[in-house]
Amino acid sequence: MHLQDGYHTYYLYIITNKSKTVFYTGITNNLRIRLSQHTDNSTKGNKTFASKYNVTFLLYYEKFTWIQEAIAREKEVKDWRREKKIDLIKTINPNLDFLNYLFT
Repeated sequence: MHLQDGYHTYYLYIITNKSKTVFYTGITNNLRIRLSQHTDNSTKGNKTFASKYNVTFLLYYEKFTWIQEAIAREKEVKDWRREKKIDLIKTINPNLDFLNYLFT
């Protein structure tokens, strides 16, 4: 059986810290594992942006089939100001609730 390119799932995601003062935007092909990695890095004191600010709480995600689309969207969203990111998050998460439970 020959698999066609693009039959995968990639996620753009936005995570934050407990007080929602910092946003981190990233992409992954496995959101459950990636969220776990962010949590692990935070507790281990690694020197990444996400670990420095304890950014482990999922606020927003989008699904893509093509990695190129996910990368392009990540670049677009990363350039946005905070207010625009909040508006995007509120399209699926109006109360800015933590959505980690969806991927545990």
